[in-house]
Amino acid sequence: MADQKGMSRWWVVAGALVIQVSLGAVYIWSVFQTPLKAVFEGWTETQVTLPAQVLLAAFALAVVFGGRIQDRLGPRIVATSGGIILGAGMILATFTGHFSSNTALIWLLLTFSVLGGIGIGAAYVCPIATCVKWFPDKRGLVTGLAVAGFGAGAFFFAPLAKALISGGAYELLGLKLFTLPEIGVFSTFAVLGVIFLICVVAGAQLLHNPPPGFVPAGWTPPQARTAGAGVKADLAPSEMLRTPTFWLLWVTYFAACMGGLQIIMKASPIWQSFSLSTMTTPVSLSDFGLVATAAAMAVSIIAIFNSTGRILWGIVSDSIGRKITLVGMFVLTGIALLALDFLRPYPLFLAGVSLIGLCFGGFLALYPALTADYFGTKHIGVNYGWMFTAYGAGGIVGPYLAAALMRQVSKVPYEAKDAAGALVQKIFAVGDYRPAFIVAGIVCLVAAGLVMLLRPIQTKPK
Repeated sequence: MADQKGMSRWWVVAGALVIQVSLGAVYIWSVFQTPLKAVFEGWTETQVTLPAQVLLAAFALAVVFGGRIQDRLGPRIVATSGGIILGAGMILATFTGHFSSNTALIWLLLTFSVLGGIGIGAAYVCPIATCVKWFPDKRGLVTGLAVAGFGAGAFFFAPLAKALISGGAYELLGLKLFTLPEIGVFSTFAVLGVIFLICVVAGAQLLHNPPPGFVPAGWTPPQARTAGAGVKADLAPSEMLRTPTFWLLWVTYFAACMGGLQIIMKASPIWQSFSLSTMTTPVSLSDFGLVATAAAMAVSIIAIFNSTGRILWGIVSDSIGRKITLVGMFVLTGIALLALDFLRPYPLFLAGVSLIGLCFGGFLALYPALTADYFGTKHIGVNYGWMFTAYGAGGIVGPYLAAALMRQVSKVPYEAKDAAGALVQKIFAVGDYRPAFIVAGIVCLVAAGLVMLLRPIQTKPK
């Protein structure tokens, strides 16, 4: 069935972008870390990292179930439900400040991490699966576009969260757009939750599957490979999980996410450690504000490259092939991670983390396309859900390594304001993240070699 509706399928892409920009706020966690540690001074680096790890794990597991349900009920219902769950989790996280230190962490894990992760996962898979079905002619490009918003979300929401937490100007790339009142870290959860709920639910209304037999106008499907040639076009999840190709893809996807999420989820405290280690102490309120602003800007810059990489590498892979594209991305990521500890001047730091963000975005674009390439589109929702568990595993291990392998090298006093507005002195633990960078960098270089082992799936002819 040829496409008779002209540009109608691009409305699906528009809905996908609206949804993904909101879901991509998952990458702003590092902006919350220092303010939360200032409130709960007994929290360790590992504890303040835990909400991000649990959220990423819940996110990945929810993609499996969300993919299975959306294959049956359609993307609109599942994405709408995901938006409601995400918004509810963020709004409930507002009450974290009403509990003692240990109880507060549990509450934050249940609301922000578990509910938020389930909502993100349910909504995330719907735009990807829907766009792949509408664009068999531009699979690499459209999966890049479908997840580009996810990478871009932090660009808009990291400075918003920072401005709401401490008050001041909402800045994009150093440009002060407007001033926001100081509402604190906990009320910021509620504001973001309302925004995410509205945007995801609205974008979901544009999602719908193409009619059976849909073929874009002017596009001729490539010659189907038959079972007699030893290749099966559409594999069910149980069949896919029994192939070595799936597990090779899964391991390399895990490596990509471990390296990328280690930096993305910890970018703010990493820069703060780099910067504060060279400053005269105690650090004044204004100077610490400049460091925090630069850290939030780094998160936004990463988001730009993360989003750009999803489109750029998707286009490149359509042209030169996905395997060679993946090898190049893994090599670049590995080199950048190994060099990152030496990139202490702010421009060089931005260059390093931006390159990692650019490649990480490409991984998120290529692996949905690879799943469709190797296993077909009939079960793409649930099949990519299983593939996406590698993201969750990488999201647990990457930030954990950054926290667990971080060596505290000094304690830097800095000035801050308490709830009453009085000037108080806080302590920032300056960390050495070099061991985590080295481990992640080596793993990415090993993954580059593993990608070269990918082969077409062979099955016995019927």
